[in-house]
Formats: sequence, C-alpha cells, structure tokens
Amino acid sequence: MSRFIFITGGVVSSLGKGIASASLGALLQSRGLSVNMIKLDPYINVDPGTMSPFQHGEVYVTNDGAETDLDLGHYERFVGINCSRSSNYTTGRIYENVIAKERRGDYLGATVQVIPHITDEIKNSVLNSTNGADIVLVEIGGTVGDIESLPFLEAIRQMGFELGHDNVLYIHLTLIPYLPAAGEIKTKPTQHSVKELRSIGIQPDILLCRADREVPVDERRKIALFTNVAQDAVISAIDVDHIYKLPRELHEQGLDDIVVRHFSMDLPPADLSGWDRVVEAMENPDNEVSIGFVGKYVDHTDAYKSLNESLAHAGVHTRTKVNIVKIDSDNIETDGIDALKGLDAILVPGGFGSRGIEGKIAAANYARVNNIPYLGICLGMQVAVIEYARNVLGLSKAHSSEFNPKTPDPVIALVTEWTDRDGTIETRDESANLGGTMRLGAQTCKLVPGTKTRRAYGNEEIHERHRHRYEFNNNYLQRLQDAGLVISGLSVDNELVEMVELSDHPWFIGCQFHPEFTSQPLEGHPLFTSFINAAVENHRNKS
Repeated sequence: MSRFIFITGGVVSSLGKGIASASLGALLQSRGLSVNMIKLDPYINVDPGTMSPFQHGEVYVTNDGAETDLDLGHYERFVGINCSRSSNYTTGRIYENVIAKERRGDYLGATVQVIPHITDEIKNSVLNSTNGADIVLVEIGGTVGDIESLPFLEAIRQMGFELGHDNVLYIHLTLIPYLPAAGEIKTKPTQHSVKELRSIGIQPDILLCRADREVPVDERRKIALFTNVAQDAVISAIDVDHIYKLPRELHEQGLDDIVVRHFSMDLPPADLSGWDRVVEAMENPDNEVSIGFVGKYVDHTDAYKSLNESLAHAGVHTRTKVNIVKIDSDNIETDGIDALKGLDAILVPGGFGSRGIEGKIAAANYARVNNIPYLGICLGMQVAVIEYARNVLGLSKAHSSEFNPKTPDPVIALVTEWTDRDGTIETRDESANLGGTMRLGAQTCKLVPGTKTRRAYGNEEIHERHRHRYEFNNNYLQRLQDAGLVISGLSVDNELVEMVELSDHPWFIGCQFHPEFTSQPLEGHPLFTSFINAAVENHRNKS
C-alpha cells in the first residue's frame, strides 16, 4: 500500500511548497523508493489553461495533454516522473465531477454536501492517482486559513484518520520572518499557522521553516514547544541561491531520515551525487553567454518558469553561465531594436494575443539578418515564419490569422483537422471553448535527415509536448521552401509542420512544440544544449 505525505503551507503564499515537495521526492527516490506526486489546487477554475500568466504564471502541459499548475514542472524536473491529468485536481474539477455524478443520479437522491460528497471525491481522486508508488506526496495549494482550502484540508485530515498514523505524514511549510529593526527573527507567525492547522484536526509531523537565514536552536526549541512537533523535525528551510541545492540542504538537516523513520522503513542512504554534479557545474562554468529573452510576460517571474530552468539545464551540460536578458517585445515596438544589440543569442517564447507581436517579428528579423543564433518556440516559430514570408518571400502583409483575420497571406492559420497522438482525427473551430481548441500533449515529430535539428536531437523521431491553436499554413509551404526556408520536422502524417530552420544561418531553429516541458537538470535537453553551444560559439567569434 502507498504511504502518503501531505504538504501544506502557512503564513503567506509563494513560500516554495512545490520545490520543497519536489526536493523531498528526489531525496526519497534516491533512497530507492518509487515516488508519485499530486497537486491539489483550491481555485475554482477547472484547470489553469485559460488563466492569465500575470495571475497564475506558466501553464505546465503533461504528456497526456493536461494543462496544469507549474509545480508539476518542479515534480517532473526533480523526480523524473511523467505527471498526468491525475496529478492535478482543482476545486473546479472536483465540483465538476460531483455535479456530473449528481446529474446522473449516482447519489440516489441524497442531498449533495461538502461533507461527505466533496471530501469523498477529493479522497478518491488522491487514492486513485497513486500509480502504485511507495510514497505519494500531495501538495495542497494556498495557505492554511483560506476558505477555499478547507475541503482539501478536511479531506486529508480524514485520510490520516482512515489510513492510520503509520501510513500518513503531515509537513507544514511556514515563514520565519526577520525584522531588521528588532534584529531578530520572529516565530509567532509559525505558531499561529500551526494553531490554525491543529484547529481543523491536523497535527503536523514536520515543520519546514522558510527563512533567509539559519533558524537558531533556541528558536527551533521554542517552535517545537508551542507546536507539539519534535525539535529535530523543525527544519530550517533557508534560502538558497539555486533551487537544485535544496535536496542536499534538506538532506543535511535530516528531512529524509525523519520521513523514513516515521514510516519504519529500512533503506540505503541517499545518493545525491547527480545533484552535486549539477550544482558543481553551475558554480564552475567554463563559458558565459547572454541570451535575449523576448517575451510578453517577462516582468512576471513564473510566466516562463520551465524555459528559464531549461536554459539553466543547458548551462549545466555545457558548463556555461547563462545570463538571461529579459526584453519586453512591446518595448521593441516602441523603442526599436537597440536592446538586441550585443547579445550572443535570441530566444522568442510562446504566448497568446496580438500585443507585442511586431516586436517579436522584429527580433526574429534581427537574429536572421545578423546571423545571431535564434530559437523560436511555438509563437516564436510562427513569428519567424511570418518574418521570412514578409522579408524574403516578399509577402509584405503576411501574418497569422490569429492576429489579423483579414490578412491576404495567412502563413499561420487555424488548422481545423489533424491526426492526434493515438491516431484519431481531431477537429477544432474558432467558436469552440478556448480549452477545447488546443493541440495539447506529447506528439511524435519526424526529423528530416541532414538538418541541424536532426543533428541536435540525434534521433529520427522525437516526442514533444504541444500547447497551441494555430499552425503553419501548408498553402504557403512550397513557396517558402523555394525561398530557402527549411522544413526540418513534420507530424507523423506529414500534414503539420513542426520545425523550421535556415541552412544559410549558423543556428536558426523554430519549433511548434514546447521542448522546455521535457528538459531536466540531470539530463538536459538536446535542443537547448545545442542552442547554448551555438551562443558560446557566437560569443567566441565576436571576441
């Protein structure tokens, strides 16, 4: 039977429950346990697919096409698992399931209530999503005390009672603030947060105390006394300069040992050599490059979380310090291309909506004309195609029908039918719900022999994850090829263009999918690694 670890948060949000959960998952995995991870989110949206990046940050896409919380990216990167639709449940999805059952008559005419029907749905969702793992870590989003979180907290309280203390462990992550004026740290917020948690029937077994400095022994003793938690289980989760140091930091404070003892397991010690190599490479680079990151949401830290991490992974595997220069595509439209000068490479990520599009097109043009390595991801590929159609093929009004429905040359358009990953025919139209018009999840891409893309991946076929509505318009395929655009990747039915590149450019590649969702620190990703190598070569050539 699977054992469960429930991770809650208190005092304030955004303390890093996802990274702490993923780090613990990595520690337990390194000791020989199979690990699965689940995120329970209190918001009423069915999923984050239609939420603004400014509010929610990145939407992470799983292999099976689920649009999920960005913490699932941390789970996959730290633990190396493939998350799925059953790895993320929101309040909206739980209520949607319960209401569907009520409409079918599954409750036999009973009055449907939060307890037991909503809490039972939460418990069953968790129990049915273990995938047979030894340990299932379940992170509850939000903060203890939020009204939205109460059904989830009640559900995990019930699971602790039903499964028994030997099979369930509770971890609570709180903030220990430092007050410069007083010159001391304050434990009272943690005391009150645990008091709130205990008031609903959950006694934490471990406290992770987030602080910008080591929590002294006296303060840990005080916290233990007031929260009824063993002193050695009051762990100082201090800030680190990079998240991949966290598994080692938590291990040295005995977190995994406490968990193993709680579950009465006899396991070998943790092997963190892989993480140590990652940190060593990050701290001792041989090269340094500056990457222009031309996006629409660059002021929001979490909007491009997986992309930022993927560049860091490539830096690890090329021993390169990657400096990301954030450039708002709006500013290129108003201020010109000066911000692009002096960069070693340019990356244009995905996005939705017309704002800043001309700035992205200008960035693609600058990279192409000046032989600067360019990686265009999703929308970044599309703007590169638009730019090429305008300035090389001569179609001056070429555009995407997403941004200009009346363009005479829609080189990017809404493809209404395609073959999905399981061989079925999928369709979409402009009037459908936003969540139902996407091409989502992992799909096979065939790489063309002799291309830079094929050399970068080293494989004939790849499997990458998609999240987009609009596609390369094949009505312009032959003309663009005749003008020099190289099609380097195609869908399995040869109907959809997946990748493009330029043969007369040092490194210029666009992909319709999102490779950042499959990059991991211990393994990297061939496309990002090749991109950073090209940036290093460009930097050397300029020196």
